[in-house]
Amino acid sequence: MRTVSLAERPMVESAFAAFPSGVAAITAIVDDVPVGFVSTSFTVGISFEPPQVLFSAQRGSRTWPVLRRAQRLGVSVLATGHEAACMQLASRSRDRFAGLALTHGTEGAVTIDGSVLTLECSVRAEVPSGDHDLVVLDVHDLSVSDDVEPLIYHGRAFRSLLAATDDFAA
Repeated sequence: MRTVSLAERPMVESAFAAFPSGVAAITAIVDDVPVGFVSTSFTVGISFEPPQVLFSAQRGSRTWPVLRRAQRLGVSVLATGHEAACMQLASRSRDRFAGLALTHGTEGAVTIDGSVLTLECSVRAEVPSGDHDLVVLDVHDLSVSDDVEPLIYHGRAFRSLLAATDDFAA
């Protein structure tokens, strides 16, 4: 295994940005205040029985140590049209929840209205890995909206999906 030097980190970040991903908001009410952030590392289906999902949290995050105190976390896979909400939830300098349409679930979970997929989860495990922690979540409840398209992040920009055509000529 080769360790990447700090001088190479921009190259690694650029390379990783070549992989398209969805965008998930991880949110909850903690001490009567909404807390949350966005993640492009969110992964579904790491286990079907029991249902589990995963994301990674930066070790230097100021939000994750607060958010992990919630009994339940809301996970919202953001939809096309949530671009401004995504940037707001990622902001460090303004109210991350001002004006957002939210649904309050059980035991502190909060989800973003209009999302492709919403989950209510609890933390199963945190595994240290490099400069992040891998966070495994147990899924307790979920809701899927088939009529909206997911927000895609690729190459440091938001993208849209295009439907594949049926004419795959050889």
